[in-house]
Amino acid sequence: MSAGRAISRVLVANRGEIAVRILRACREAGLGSVAVYSQADTSALHVRLADHAVAIGPARASESYLSVRAIIDAARAAGADAVHPGYGFLSESPELAAACADAGLTFVGPPADVIERMGSKIAARATAERAGVPVVPGQVPLTQDLPGLLAAARAVGYPLLVKPAAGGGGIGMKRVAAERDLEAAALQARREAQAAFGDDTLFVERLVSPARHVEFQVLADAHGDVVHLFERECSVQRRHQKVIEESPSTALTPSLRATMGAAACALAREAGYRNAGTVEFLVEGTGDQARFFFLEMNTRLQVEHPVTELVTGIDLVRAQLRIAAGEPLPWRQEAITQRGHAIEARVYAEDPARGFLPQSGPLLLYREPSGPGIRVDSGVCEGQTVSVHYDPLLAKLIASGDTREAARRRALLALRAYPVLGIATNVALLTAILEHPAFLRGEVDTAFLDREAEALVGACSAAGDSDLITGLSDVVGQALDAEAAGAAQAAVGSPRGKTAPDPWTSLGPWRV
Repeated sequence: MSAGRAISRVLVANRGEIAVRILRACREAGLGSVAVYSQADTSALHVRLADHAVAIGPARASESYLSVRAIIDAARAAGADAVHPGYGFLSESPELAAACADAGLTFVGPPADVIERMGSKIAARATAERAGVPVVPGQVPLTQDLPGLLAAARAVGYPLLVKPAAGGGGIGMKRVAAERDLEAAALQARREAQAAFGDDTLFVERLVSPARHVEFQVLADAHGDVVHLFERECSVQRRHQKVIEESPSTALTPSLRATMGAAACALAREAGYRNAGTVEFLVEGTGDQARFFFLEMNTRLQVEHPVTELVTGIDLVRAQLRIAAGEPLPWRQEAITQRGHAIEARVYAEDPARGFLPQSGPLLLYREPSGPGIRVDSGVCEGQTVSVHYDPLLAKLIASGDTREAARRRALLALRAYPVLGIATNVALLTAILEHPAFLRGEVDTAFLDREAEALVGACSAAGDSDLITGLSDVVGQALDAEAAGAAQAAVGSPRGKTAPDPWTSLGPWRV
C-alpha cells in the first residue's frame, strides 16, 4: 500500500456546511486551503473562509461541482497538493480519485478501485459475504429483463424492494407488495437509476420491516490497521433521507454493538479500505436476539459525522487528512470509547406544510443558537441567498450531554431559539419529532417519519410560530441589552460632543 505523501495545501471540492467544516479543520492543522465556487456561490461563506478561491463554472452542478476536469484544473491553478471531496457531488466518484492520482494529487478518501467496488451494491454485497457479514436476503437476477426480475422476486418473496445497483440516497428504490406491481416498479426504478447514475442495473431484496437503520463509522490507514468509532442511529428518515441521527443507538445492547463493530471492521479489511467510511446496517428485532444485515458502505465522510466526534472525542476530518498523508492510526480499538450522548438535527430550507418543497431566497434573519453542549455546523450566514441549484441543507444542529435525555432537551431548547426569516425551514418539524413519544422512548424505526409526517406537520405549525417568536424575542433582547450597555458607557465616559447610539438606528429594519 502507498504510504502517502506530505500535504501542505488542500482543495475542498465541495460547498456549504461541509466545505466550511473541512476548511476549518485545515486551518487548525496548519494547512493551506482552497475553495472552489460556482457563479451562484460567489459570496458564499466557504469562499470567504478559504485562503484561496477558484471559480469553476456556472451554477449548474454538472458544469461546476460535478466536473472532474474543473476540480483538477482548479487544484493545479491554486497549487494544491490534495483534494478533499466532502460528501455528495464527487465524493464517491472513482473518476475523481483516479484523476487525482494521475495528476499527482493526494485524494483524501479511499482508492478509486475501492470506491468503484463498494459503490456497486451488488459488488458490496459480495464483499460482505466474503467477509462473513450477514446481508439482507436478496438476489441478483440472471437477466435484467422482466422474466429475470420475476424469477428473482419469487425466490426472495414479497414484500420486497427493487433497488438500483449503483448510487444511493434511496433514489430508484421501490417497494413492491405483490407480483402484479413488479413490472411498473421496475420500469420506474430503471428510469430513475439511469437518469441519476447512468446505470439501470437492478436487484431485489427482502423488505426488512420494521427495522432500525444503524451505521458504524470506520477508519482504516495505509498500514493495514482498521478501527470502528461505534455506531450512529439513523432511523428518523423521510423517504430514505436522514433527518435526525444520534449516538449511541438505543437499539443496541453491548453484545450486539461489539458484534456489529467487528463486522464493520471485517468488511473494511476485506474491501482493502482506506480513510474514513461508514458501514450501514438494518437491525431487525430487539435485544441480544436482534439480527443485523449489511445494507451498503458509504466511501466518504458522512453528513452525521459530528455525533461520532462528540461521543468519541476524535476529529474525523483531521483523521482523514492524517491518513491521506500516510500516517498510521494513532488509536487502538480498545482505547476508543463512547462518552455521553449526541443528537444531530438537520436544518433544511424546505416547507414541510407544502410537501417539503425546497425553498430559496435571501436569509433576511439567521441567528444560530449557542450554549453548553450545542454545536452548529453551517454553511450560510445572514444576508446570504439560498440557491435553487443545490441541496437545501442549511446547517446541522448537534447537541450533546451526559445522557440521551440531556442531549435531547438541549437540542429542543436550541431549536426553539433558532430564528430564520426570509424562507421556510423544517425547524418546527424537528422540535415536534424530538417531543414525539416514540422518540422519547427511543423506539423509532425507518418507517416512523413517513408514517407520522402528516400528523407531525399538522401539530408543529402553531408551535413553529411560537418558537420563531421566542427566537426573535431573544434576538431583540440581545440587541436592547447591547444598546443599554452602550448608553450606560456613553453616559459615564463618552467623548464630549458624542451621544449614545440610537437603538432604532442600530437595529436597522428590525423593530421592537
